[in-house]
Amino acid sequence: MGYVLSAVARVLEQPTAWGAVWEMALLAGPLWAAALLGLLLGWAWRPRWAAGLVATADGNAAAPAPAQLPFATLDFWKAQLPARLRAPLGYSETTVQQQEDEATAHGSSEMANEELSVGKEDLVNLWRLVEGRDGGPAWIKMMEKSLPTMTYQAWRRDAQTGPPQYQSSTIFEDATPEEVRDFFGDDEFRMSNKWDDMLIYHKTLEECQTTGTMKVHWVRKFPFFCSDREYIIARRIWKLGGAYYCVTKGIPCSSIPRRNKPRRVDLYYSSWCIRAVESKRGNGGLTACEILLFHHEEMGIPYEIAKLGIRQGMWGCVKKIEPGLRAYQEARAAGEPASKSALMARINTKVGDNFVRSLETNSDESEIVEAEEKPARSNMSRFLVLGGAVALACTLDQGLLTKAVIFGVARKFVGQRKTL
Repeated sequence: MGYVLSAVARVLEQPTAWGAVWEMALLAGPLWAAALLGLLLGWAWRPRWAAGLVATADGNAAAPAPAQLPFATLDFWKAQLPARLRAPLGYSETTVQQQEDEATAHGSSEMANEELSVGKEDLVNLWRLVEGRDGGPAWIKMMEKSLPTMTYQAWRRDAQTGPPQYQSSTIFEDATPEEVRDFFGDDEFRMSNKWDDMLIYHKTLEECQTTGTMKVHWVRKFPFFCSDREYIIARRIWKLGGAYYCVTKGIPCSSIPRRNKPRRVDLYYSSWCIRAVESKRGNGGLTACEILLFHHEEMGIPYEIAKLGIRQGMWGCVKKIEPGLRAYQEARAAGEPASKSALMARINTKVGDNFVRSLETNSDESEIVEAEEKPARSNMSRFLVLGGAVALACTLDQGLLTKAVIFGVARKFVGQRKTL
């Protein structure tokens, strides 16, 4: 109270009107800053029911009747709970299960009626990405990190249309391509080991015992009060020489209806090339395994903010894979049986040398720019961008907001910065 009275007294003591205005601005400035900060924090951590009301108000449909208001139903209030609390209430065991039982009832006819399978064109596209012959923009190097038994490099490029694209090279020492192939295809181990702790539900909807093609339903949880995401993906693996080419992409699915929560992710591409490489230890043997990853997806937020968040959070996510792989190797060495999804990953389509020779006639190449991206020049502008990222993460809830974006932006927003 004394501070306010003294401030008012200083305003009245000013001999000119401009002096009084200046003193009032100095008094009101901190108050406005505190109000804006409170507004930003309040919106970032708003309750789920508020987000539901905003989504309802923004819709094109007419306002619902009082008896049909979203917050008047038990399912609405269940949806506001965190994912780990919704599971005991039947979130993963009833709603999702019922939808997938209906999808399974359609049988494999849906694969034929809708273009859901992964075909030769997808293999050609992945091969060209691996060989740098896709004719796309130059790759910009983002980072290079390492652990005692793992080396990681990442690049990014901006496509003419669509979201930013990412390429990474991860080399695991003392691992075979077959082990790494089974590891990434084992959905059961993803959940039991929790090396991919975002995955909270998975089920194989359809599978082909001849080609190994799988149609899979995933539900993944997201922090910061963002709604969970669901994926309907198709994946298939080809064997080309001693390398494995795995294509994973989002596909349409009419048998599982869309819901507000979890939100459906449509544009999703995440494909690998797994091959044996020479060890970094210099022993001359092909005792290491490299996995080249090409990934892009529509996140539903401005691309520049997404790129900044991914850059800050990427390594924190990647370094969890290495202990997961070692645990997987130990489990296989101990004689634990392979899961059904891992067995499906072993069904591969072999490709002959003639296929490769026909592709090598294409001379389109993509450059790799080794210079790393320049950091932001202004700390204040970085703070403003990251503050906006937190608000947009909860506001523009229209697509996949990856774990790297959420944790990367969150760490920067609360000041827990990590040096690249």
